[in-house]
Amino acid sequence: MSENSNAAALSSAALSSAVPGEQTVQAAQTDQNVSVIPLLQSLVAAGGSDLHCKVGSPPRVRIDGRLRRLKFAELRPEDTAAIFDEVVRPDLRDAFTHAHEADFAMSLSGVGRFRVNAYQARNTIGLVFRLVAAAPCSLEELGMPAVIRDLSLEPRGIVLITGPTGSGKTTTLASMVDVINVEREVNIVTIEDPIEVLHTDKKAIVNQRELYQDTADFDVALRAAMRQDPDVILVGEMRDVATVRAALQAAETGHFVMSTLHTIDAQETINRIIDFFPPHEQQQVRLSLAASLRGIVSQRLLPRIEGVGRVAASEIMLNNGRTAEAIVEPDLTATLHDMIAEGGYYGMRTFDQHLLELVRDGIVAFEDAYAVSSRPQDFIVALRAAGVIA
Repeated sequence: MSENSNAAALSSAALSSAVPGEQTVQAAQTDQNVSVIPLLQSLVAAGGSDLHCKVGSPPRVRIDGRLRRLKFAELRPEDTAAIFDEVVRPDLRDAFTHAHEADFAMSLSGVGRFRVNAYQARNTIGLVFRLVAAAPCSLEELGMPAVIRDLSLEPRGIVLITGPTGSGKTTTLASMVDVINVEREVNIVTIEDPIEVLHTDKKAIVNQRELYQDTADFDVALRAAMRQDPDVILVGEMRDVATVRAALQAAETGHFVMSTLHTIDAQETINRIIDFFPPHEQQQVRLSLAASLRGIVSQRLLPRIEGVGRVAASEIMLNNGRTAEAIVEPDLTATLHDMIAEGGYYGMRTFDQHLLELVRDGIVAFEDAYAVSSRPQDFIVALRAAGVIA
């Protein structure tokens, strides 16, 4: 899964040493009439994923997981305030004054589409711009296995995409929505915060709703969605018990639901969902989840061995009789990792199994794979058994 690491990636002429071990990227603008436009142009030209604007530091861009400084003066409070005024939606200005947080999306003609988070830190404004795809990528472009396409076309139930911030969850979900959009004559309702990837109607119709602009919150939008004749519902994130409860109810009543969680693997995802609920409800939630869950895809991004771009390592759990039993029985939940490791016939795999493939195929360096492996010692044993390392 590359993060816009294309032909515009940095040449040696665009990089120079700032401090030992650090590199900077040439910005398009060097005066103090600060506008975000040339900064975002520099982000895109460098093949980066995020732009950070913070008082007391020059703007920085994240390229293949590393933050690099732009050749730009340190930003002053009035600079970040000017950038905020340039990009903020009018309806969010008052809310930011009270909450000191704002999330929204913006498009810049000829440059790209961005998810923006504005925040207050030490009484100054900071902003982070995330470059998002203007249109969904295909699952093949992302390097996803065919089983993810099969999960996308489930007629009902719930599929969860999990991983830390910046692991490509939104990108994967957008690709899955596009599969449905191309293949099925259905109504797809998305509830996002904010809307990132834009979908056009193909065989399906897609209604994209944005939190705080089109609806009050996930729970309200989910309950309203049930009156909008949906076939497929995408919930940007399951943040609280009300949203989880509504998503499970939608899946139980014949809808196909997709959502995300900030969890590192399938086993932790099950535990996190259960822990949303009070103890007296947890067994019923286990039964509901065992019946409605179709699969969990957990992702982590690693740098490619050639140094340009990143690739997604993924753990895939599909719900079958054995995994359903492990979800229902608390004493068996801890065995889910082993069930996934033994489920290759069904298309399942653990992180470490996929990492072994990536190292074996020369896509990811051993050191990078080892650093994110779930069971490092077992990972080394598996690499040795496969003849990948001595």
